Amino acid sequence: MLNEKQEEILESIWSVGDRQNNSIEAVKKRCSVNFTDADLEDLERLELIVRDQDKISLANKGKSIAEVIIRRHRLAEILVSSILKLKQSEMEDIACKVEHSLLPEVEESICTLLGHPEFCPDGKKIPRGRCCSGKRKAIDSSIVSLKELAAGESGKITYIKPDSHSGFHQLISFGLHPGVVVTVHRKNPAFCIKFENTELALDENVAANIYVWKLANGES
Repeated sequence: MLNEKQEEILESIWSVGDRQNNSIEAVKKRCSVNFTDADLEDLERLELIVRDQDKISLANKGKSIAEVIIRRHRLAEILVSSILKLKQSEMEDIACKVEHSLLPEVEESICTLLGHPEFCPDGKKIPRGRCCSGKRKAIDSSIVSLKELAAGESGKITYIKPDSHSGFHQLISFGLHPGVVVTVHRKNPAFCIKFENTELALDENVAANIYVWKLANGES
C-alpha cells in the first residue's frame, strides 16, 4: 500500500503528462508535497515510474494506480462542489484529502450517486470505473454511524469525524482507521466492539462519530 506522498507524486506525474511536459521540475511544481530523489528511487524500486535524465513517466503498473487516484480525486471534486456545495477555494483541498481515504466500494457508490459523470467541474475527463461499464443505477449498501448498528452487525470504517484531533489520534492508536472491519459485540450495559482480535468499549458519542460501510452477513 502506498502512502499519501507517493500517491501525490504519481498523481502529479499523470497531470504533467496530460500537458505533455514530463520533466521532474514540472512534476515538483505540480505536486502538493515536497519530494526528494530518494522518494523517486522508492517508486522506481516498486516499478511504478521510469526516469530518463530529467524526464519522468509512469510505468504500466504506475499508470494503473495513478488512474485510480485521479478518478477518486475528480469524483471528490464533483461531490464537494455539486452535492456538498462548497466554495471553489475549498474544493481542491478537501477533494485532495478525500481521495486518499476512499474505499473502492465507497468510490463506486459515489460514482453511482453522481450518475457516472465523465468530466469533473473544470472539464477534465474522469477515468472509467467498474461501476460505469454497466451504468449501475442503485447504491447497494449505505454508510451509517457505528452507533446505528445492532449487536452482531458489522461494518467497514469509511471515515471518522472526532470531536477533537486528540480524539482522532487516540482512535487511530487503538487501530481504528478507514478499512478496518468492526463488529458490534454488545450495546448494553456498555457499547463494545470487536475488531482484529481486539475488544474495545467506546463511549456512545465516540461511536456516533465513526462512520462505517454496513456489511451483509459474510461480507468483508
